[in-house]
Amino acid sequence: MSQTSFTLSGRDGAARTGVISTPRGEIRTPAFMPVGTAATVKAMLPESVRATGADILLGNTYHLMLRPGAERVARLGGLQKFMNWERPILTDSGGFQVMSLAGLRKLTEEGVTFKSHIDGSKHMLSPESSMEIQRLLGSDIVMCFDECPALPADRKRIEESMRLSMRWAQRSRDAFGDRPGHMLFGIQQGGLEEDLRGESAEALRSIGFDGYAVGGLAVGEGQEAMFKVLDFAPGQLPEDKPRYLMGVGKPDDIVGAVKRGIDMMDCVLPSRSGRTGQAWTRRGMVNIKNARHQDDPRPLDEHCSCPACRSYSRAYLHHVYRAGEMISGMLLTWHNLHYYQELMQGLRDAIAGGTFAAFEEEFHAQRAEGDIPPL
Repeated sequence: MSQTSFTLSGRDGAARTGVISTPRGEIRTPAFMPVGTAATVKAMLPESVRATGADILLGNTYHLMLRPGAERVARLGGLQKFMNWERPILTDSGGFQVMSLAGLRKLTEEGVTFKSHIDGSKHMLSPESSMEIQRLLGSDIVMCFDECPALPADRKRIEESMRLSMRWAQRSRDAFGDRPGHMLFGIQQGGLEEDLRGESAEALRSIGFDGYAVGGLAVGEGQEAMFKVLDFAPGQLPEDKPRYLMGVGKPDDIVGAVKRGIDMMDCVLPSRSGRTGQAWTRRGMVNIKNARHQDDPRPLDEHCSCPACRSYSRAYLHHVYRAGEMISGMLLTWHNLHYYQELMQGLRDAIAGGTFAAFEEEFHAQRAEGDIPPL
């Protein structure tokens, strides 16, 4: 089986562009990964997700282990075959979901015992079981098991949590073993503290991973605080490996993160917004629920080539949302994912061409204009 690699092809300031090669295909970076929580990107066919320009999807270990179960997915040929996405998939470790979703949970050195949010059944996740579940799912990029405290938290809590995560990182690495064609990413923790993030990065580098995530951000600290951390955190991680910012974000979060040296991101925002009547456009967010759209024959975005903009009016999109029709979430999700992937392509081109500053300026200027005036 062919191996995995990461090649950087261009830089502009701290921003980087390149390619992660896996046996299942190439991932162009900076990359945005649509989230397929339960082996589906909600309201989308996998081939439609691919048509928007996505190279890789994210699957959720926590959700998939509870339903349909990792053993079942393995028997059915792995996640790619199961969900008809024959390209790379990254699975998270389950740690974040356990912290945020599970009922009664108990954290020990060994791992986390928790009750399923679906049926109350009891489960245990440890670095070893997380690696085994992700192996059964067959994901191409595996995340090590970590603990992510919600911010704000006091320094002592962040410090203890980070050190526990680093011990778990070593156990994840040991349990992952040698799996040619698959990558294991470590996760940097340490809250907003530069010295704790440095200590975490040092621990991860000495263990050695195929890629490194900046974890524990986008958990309520706000964009300004997040960017402050991203001003130093990516530079603490190895230069020659992909850097993944987990759970981010809005389009302006993405541009700011890429500017600071991030290569990969994921977020439920484009699909979740699509289902709640919100469309992300180059002129900012459009709320299709608003009455101003009900007689508007114009597209959401005249420069967008997605099916929603090519074939449907704002008036129609407003109507189907108001009527609770399924096509509403389908069209708006497609549009949002298309917009996000177009943004990533724009970023890659700007970095390769050395025009990142101009791209960023134009991005913010267009958003500042706001939506087109009502008719």
